[in-house]
Amino acid sequence: MKEGQLLAAVASEIFKLRQLARFPPDVLQRLVVNCSFCQMASSTEAGKSFARRDKLLEIEKDIQKLWEENEVFKAESSERRPEPGEKFFGNFPYPYMNGFLHLGHAFSLSKLEFAAAYHRLRGANVLLPFAFHCTGMPIKASADKLALEIKEFGNPPAFPSIEDLSISTEMEPEEANGGVQTLPDKFKSKKSKAASKSGGSKFQWQIMESVGLSSDEIPKFQDPYNWLTYFPPLAKEDLKAFGLGCDWRRSFITTDMNQFYDSFVKWQMRKLWKMGKIVKDKRYTIYSPLDGQPCADHDRASGEGVQPQDYTLIKMEVLPPFPPKLSSLEGRRVFLAAATLRPETMYGQTNAWVLPDGTYGAFEINDTDVFIVTARAALNLAYQEKSRFPQKPTCLVELRGYDLIGLPLKSPLSFNETIYSLPMLTILTDKGTGIVTSVPSDSPDDFMALHDLKLKPALRAKFGVKDEWILPFEVIPIINIPEFGDKSAEKVCIDLKIKSQNEKDKLAEAKRLTYLKGFTDGTMLVGEYKGMKVQEAKPLLRNKLLEVGQAVEYSEPEKKVMSRSGDDCVVALTDQWYITYGESEWKNIAGECLSNMNLFSDETRNGFLHTLSWLNKWACSRSFGLGTRIPWDEQFLVESLSDSTLYMAYYTVAHLLQNGDMYGCTTSVAKSIKPEQMTDEVWDFVFCGGPFPEASDIPHSLLNKMKQEFEYWYPFDLRVSGKDLIQNHLTFCIYNHTALLPKHHWPRGFRCNGHIMLNSEKMSKSTGNFKTLRQAIEDFSADATRFSLADAGDGMDDANFVFETANAAILRLTKEISWMEEVLAAESSLRTGPHSIYADRVFDNEINIAVKMAEQHYNDYMFREALKAGFYDLQSARDEYRLLCGTEGMNRDLLWRFMDVQTRLIAPICPHYGEYVWKFLLKRDGFVIKAGWPTADSPDLTLKRANKYLQDSIVSMRKLLQKQISGSKKPNKKGTLATVPTEEKKPTVGLIYVNEHYEGWKEVCLRILERMYDTERRAFAPDHEILDALRNSSIGQTSDFKQIQKLCMPFLRFKKDEVASVGVQALDLKLPFGEIEILQENIDLIRRQLGLDEVEVLSASNPNDVSRAGAYVSLLNQNPPSPGNPTAIFLSSLSRSQDANEDTIAG
Repeated sequence: MKEGQLLAAVASEIFKLRQLARFPPDVLQRLVVNCSFCQMASSTEAGKSFARRDKLLEIEKDIQKLWEENEVFKAESSERRPEPGEKFFGNFPYPYMNGFLHLGHAFSLSKLEFAAAYHRLRGANVLLPFAFHCTGMPIKASADKLALEIKEFGNPPAFPSIEDLSISTEMEPEEANGGVQTLPDKFKSKKSKAASKSGGSKFQWQIMESVGLSSDEIPKFQDPYNWLTYFPPLAKEDLKAFGLGCDWRRSFITTDMNQFYDSFVKWQMRKLWKMGKIVKDKRYTIYSPLDGQPCADHDRASGEGVQPQDYTLIKMEVLPPFPPKLSSLEGRRVFLAAATLRPETMYGQTNAWVLPDGTYGAFEINDTDVFIVTARAALNLAYQEKSRFPQKPTCLVELRGYDLIGLPLKSPLSFNETIYSLPMLTILTDKGTGIVTSVPSDSPDDFMALHDLKLKPALRAKFGVKDEWILPFEVIPIINIPEFGDKSAEKVCIDLKIKSQNEKDKLAEAKRLTYLKGFTDGTMLVGEYKGMKVQEAKPLLRNKLLEVGQAVEYSEPEKKVMSRSGDDCVVALTDQWYITYGESEWKNIAGECLSNMNLFSDETRNGFLHTLSWLNKWACSRSFGLGTRIPWDEQFLVESLSDSTLYMAYYTVAHLLQNGDMYGCTTSVAKSIKPEQMTDEVWDFVFCGGPFPEASDIPHSLLNKMKQEFEYWYPFDLRVSGKDLIQNHLTFCIYNHTALLPKHHWPRGFRCNGHIMLNSEKMSKSTGNFKTLRQAIEDFSADATRFSLADAGDGMDDANFVFETANAAILRLTKEISWMEEVLAAESSLRTGPHSIYADRVFDNEINIAVKMAEQHYNDYMFREALKAGFYDLQSARDEYRLLCGTEGMNRDLLWRFMDVQTRLIAPICPHYGEYVWKFLLKRDGFVIKAGWPTADSPDLTLKRANKYLQDSIVSMRKLLQKQISGSKKPNKKGTLATVPTEEKKPTVGLIYVNEHYEGWKEVCLRILERMYDTERRAFAPDHEILDALRNSSIGQTSDFKQIQKLCMPFLRFKKDEVASVGVQALDLKLPFGEIEILQENIDLIRRQLGLDEVEVLSASNPNDVSRAGAYVSLLNQNPPSPGNPTAIFLSSLSRSQDANEDTIAG
C-alpha cells in the first residue's frame, strides 16, 4: 500500500483511535491489529480483490429488483390536500443529454436524494421525479460537426495529424453539478467549462469513440434526434443503479420529440406573451455570427455569465489635409472612434491614444462616414447596424498604429480646438476599439503616458512625435473629487509615487481609488452641467452627444465568449423576442417570493438578491438547435433556459399523459389523449385555477385527476442545484412561477451547493481527474459512492469526493454486515434482561443522542453531519460499549436496538445496505426506506458528561501508572537513575481521591468570574476589574494575599479558557453528577483497565478517608484533587505493608 493511501485510511479511522486511547496496552494492541485500516492495508497490498465491493454490487442489484417489483417509489396523490409535512416534492435541474452523467451531477443530485429519502423514512408521501434536457444547440452543433467530418474525411474518417488541428468542441454533460452558469463577481470560476472538460480529442468522431461507441454506431449520430434516444435511457439506467428513489413514470425529455411537453411549453410561452411579459424588441445581446443567432449561457463553450458591455463611441474627426495613407478617403468624414465609459470627462481631452504596433482599419459606416478602429470592433459595429453592409464590415484602408500618430483631430466637448493622436504602449486591442481618448485630469493612465512623452525627448523622437503635438497641452481641471481635488489623476499618481506608464499594478490601484469615488462623489466644474454631481450629469451628457451625432452607441462582450460551435462571439443588435425580467412590478413580486423561501444559507440569498438587482430582458428565441417553436412566430425556437422554468409543474401530470414513456409516444391508461387535446384551456384549468374546460373531449375524470395531482403536490418543497444556476435558471424559475401561478403555489425552497472536486483537485477530463456516475458505481458500488458523496461536504464551497473514503466505506459496510451476522448467530450467549449496568445506560444514551443529532442534521440538510451522528458516532459508541462491558457481556436488547437504529439512520444515504440488513438480517417486515424514524428518549447530557469524566480520568490514571511502571528516566538528586520496579514492587493498589466541591480561594475565584461574565456577549470583564474584585474579596483581606494571588491568577486564566471551550458550566462549584458515585460504580472497570488488584475511591474532604493515605497524605497536599480532576496514588502490596513511599507516585 502506498504511504499516501495508508495515511488516508488512518485518517478515516482517527476518531475511533482516539476512543481506543483510553484502553490498556494489551487490549489496545489487539484492537489495532484487527482494526479496519490495517485490514484495508493488507487487502490493498494483497492486490486486486474486489470481493467486498462485488458483494455490495450484488446486494444493490437484488434490492433494486425488490424495490421495482414492489413499486416503492411510486408516488400517488389523494383527494385530500396534504397537511404540512405529509408530502415532500423535490426536484433537480434536468441534465443536458449530450453525454453520460458524471459525479458533478451525482453530487448535487445526492442532496435531493438524501433529503427525499429522509422524508420518506419519516412517513411522508414523497415525489422525486427526473427528466432529461435536450433543448438548445449543443446536440445539433455536435451532430452537424460529425456530419461535416464524415463528409470531409470519410466513413470511418481518416483524420489529419493532431498538429494540424485547431480548437475542439466536446461532448460532455452540459450541466456539471446541476447547472452550467456562474454567478457574476463572487461565484465566477477561473476557468471555462470548455477548457476544464476538454478531453484533448479534436474531432467529434473521436469524442464519440471516447464514450465507447463503435464505428458502426457513430454515423447514426449525424441525426440529432438519435442523441435523444441514446443518452436519456442510459442516464436513467445509471440513476437506477445509483438507487435514486424516483417515480420513473413521470420522466420525460424536452423538445418537440415529446409532443405533450412541447404543448406545455407552448402554453407557457403563449400565456407570458398574452400577459405582456414577452415582447419583441431590438436589444444588444451576445451573438454568434457562425450560428446566426444569439448565444445564451447554455450555448457557450466559454464566457458563461458574460453580458454586453455598453460604451459611448466618441467621434474624433480627422482634420484635413489627410496624410498619404488616408488620401483615398478624401471627401469622406473620417473619425477615430474611441470607446469610453466616461463621456462626462470629454471636456478635458488633451489628445487621443493609439497603439503604435496595433492593427487598424478604416471601415465604412455609411455613405459618408468612416471609422478607424480595430477589425474586432468593426465586426461588433457591423452587427449593431453601424456598417454600410449589415453584418459585413468593409475595410477601405488597412492601417498600423504608426500611420495614425500625429493626426489632427476635432473632438466633441474638448476645450482644445485641435488635439493630436499620440502613441500609448499599454493599449489592449481586444477591448474597446483600440482608440483611446486622453483625459489626464482624471485618468491616471493618461496622466502618466502624457507625462512620459513630455519629459522624454527620446521617446518622442522614437515615434516621430513633434513637440507642438504635446508640449502646449496642459491638464484641464473638469471634476472635483473630495480628497483628490480637481486634478485627481495627478494627485493619486504623486501619492502612490508612480514614475512611469509601465507601472501597471500601481496604476490599477490609482484607478481603483479615484474612478468610483469620482462617479459617486465628484462634481462637474465645467460645461452646461457645472455644479451637478457626476452621476447625474453623465447620462445627460451621453444623451446629448448621441442626439447631436457626435457619438454613437457601441457594445461588446465584457469578456471573451466562445460558442459551442467554436465561434468568437460579438454583441449584436437583434430584433427578437425577450422575456421582460427586471420589469419593476414583476421584480418586486419575485423579491416577495424569494423573501419567503428557505435558501439554507446567507450566501445563497445574497446571490439571488444580486441577480435580481441586475437581471434584465432575456432573449428567449433562437433560430438554430432543438426545441419548441415559438407558437406565434414559428421561425424561432424557445431557447434552452426559457423552456425550463416551470416544468416542475409538468411532473405532476406527466405520468397521466405519457403512461411512463419519456418520449410521450404511448397513450394514457384511462383513455387515449392526444397532445393536441391539451389546449390552453386545459392547461389553465390544471395549473392556474382556470374554469373547467367544458369544450374539451378529455374525460372529465381524467381532467379532475390531473388537477388533483397538481394541487396535491404543488408547491414543490425543494429544488437542489449547483450555485452557478442562481444567476439564470433558478431566478427565472421564481419569475415564471410568480407570473403564472397563484401565490400558494410559489416555490418553497432552493438548496444550492458548490462544485465537486475529486481527491482535492478540480474535476477535469483534460487532466484525467474525471469520473462518470457509471464508473463510480462500477468502482465503488452505489452505496459507497453515496457514502462518499455525503461525506464530501454540504455548503456553498467546493466539496471533495475522496476515493479512499469510498473504499473505506466498502470496508465499513461489509464489515458491519459481518459483525451483525456474528452477533445474530451468537444471540443465545448475550446477556438478557434490563439495562442494569453503567455501560448499558451509557450506550443507550449514546443511541438516543445519535437519533436526536441525526434528526437535527437531516432536517438542516447537512448530510455530512448526519452521517457522522448516525453512523460514525454510533460505531464508536458500539465499539466502546463492547469493551466496557467486559466479562458481563453485552445486552441483547440493546444490541438489537443499536442495529435497528443504525440501519434506519444510514438508510437515506446507503439504502441498499440498509434494506439488506432490515429484511435479510433483522428479518423485519416492510421496507426500511419507509420504516419510520426511530424513537428515542431525550438525551441525558449529564450522563454523557459523566461518562466523559470517567473515561478521561481512566486515561489520565493509566498514563500516570505506565510512567511509574516504566521507571523514571530522570536522575534523582544524587545523580543516580531510578530502577524499574520489581514484580513485588509493581503497583497493585490504587487510591483515588475526589474533591467534589471547590473550596477556599478557588470558590472565591469562581464566584468572581461568574459575576464578571456577560452571558449575552459571552465575554468576561477586563482583567483589571477581575483583579480589583479579587482584592476586595475575603481572601484579599488576608495577610498572605500576595502568596494566594500567585495561585489565583493561573487558576483564573485556566477557568476563562475553559469557559471559552466548554461554556459557562466550567464555573460551577461542583459537577452535575456525583464523582464518587460514578467512580465507585465503575471500580471493576477501572481496576480492569489499569490492571490493578484493588481500587478504592475516597473523599479528600473526609478526614477518615484522608487518613487512609497514611504517610502519603503529603502527596494529597501537593496535588489536591478538584472537581473533575481526581488524584490517584498507586501502591505496591509491599510498599503498602511497609508504609513506605519510595515507590509511590501521586498525580
